[in-house]
Amino acid sequence: MPLLLAGLSLAADAQTWPSRPIRIIVATSPPGGADTVARMLAPGLSERLGQQVVVENRAGASTMIGHEVAAKAAPDGYTLVMGISTLAINPATFRKVPYDALRDFAPITQAVKQALLLVVHPSFPAKSVKALVAIAKQQPGAVNYSSPGFGTNPQMGMELFLYMTGTRLYHVPYRGGGESIISVVSGHVPVTVASMLGTVPQVRVGRLRALGVTTAVGVSRDIIARVNKETVSILRAPEVTERLAADGSFVVAGTPDEFGAFMRAETEKWAKVAKAAGIKPE
Repeated sequence: MPLLLAGLSLAADAQTWPSRPIRIIVATSPPGGADTVARMLAPGLSERLGQQVVVENRAGASTMIGHEVAAKAAPDGYTLVMGISTLAINPATFRKVPYDALRDFAPITQAVKQALLLVVHPSFPAKSVKALVAIAKQQPGAVNYSSPGFGTNPQMGMELFLYMTGTRLYHVPYRGGGESIISVVSGHVPVTVASMLGTVPQVRVGRLRALGVTTAVGVSRDIIARVNKETVSILRAPEVTERLAADGSFVVAGTPDEFGAFMRAETEKWAKVAKAAGIKPE
C-alpha cells in the first residue's frame, strides 16, 4: 500500500516552493513495492516541479526508522515519505511508535494498491483456498506460515484471512520478504502470503502454487495540491499503470481527503485484527 505523505507544516511558502531538491523517504529496502513506486515517480516529479527529487531508503524496525525520520524532518514540504501499511498496523502491534501517522503526516495521495498472493509449496495438499481452510480447521495451529516479520503487512494480511475464516495457523517470522518466500520455496514452511512481485516468478516456474490473491493537517494546501496533481498525473500515465499492474499493483491516485479517510479506516481495521489475533504490543 504505497502512500505519499508530507510532514506537517504551517509555515511553508507555496509561492517559492520548491526552491531546492526534494527527498522521498522509503521506509523499506530496495527492491520492493514502495521503493519501485517511489523511483518511478521521482523522475517525473523532478521534471514537473523543476527541482531534483531523490529517493532515500531508511529501512528497519518494521519501517518505523524511515517513518520517524520523515515525521521529524523540517516541516517545509521538502521531505515526502512513501508510506506503507505499517503506518496503520504498527500502533496495534508495537507498544511505542515514535510518531502518530494521523497527526504527524499530511496525506497527499494513495499511490497504488498492491495485491498479496496466498501461496503454498507444491507438495502441500491444498490446491484451493477452500481446501486450505478445511485443513486449518481440522488441524488448528498445526500448519505453519511464514512472513517477513512481526507486524508486517504480509503477517497482518494472513491474520486478517485467519480472522475472517475462523482458522489458526502458526506464525514463523523471518528477517524480510526474501527469506520468507525462500522458506516456502525450499519446503521448510508450507504457506505464506507475499507480494506478487516476489511470488509470481516462483509460481510461473512451479516452485510455488498460488491459491488466492487479495487485492486534518497543516501543510500548505497549495503544496499538497501541487504534489497531488503531479503525482496523480504520473501514476495515471498508461505506461506507469501497465508497469505497476504487471507487478500486481493497481493505481489509486485519489484526492488528499480520500487518502486521509483511508488512513483512518486502515488504522481502525488493523487494531481490530491485532486484537482478534491476540497480538500484544511489544
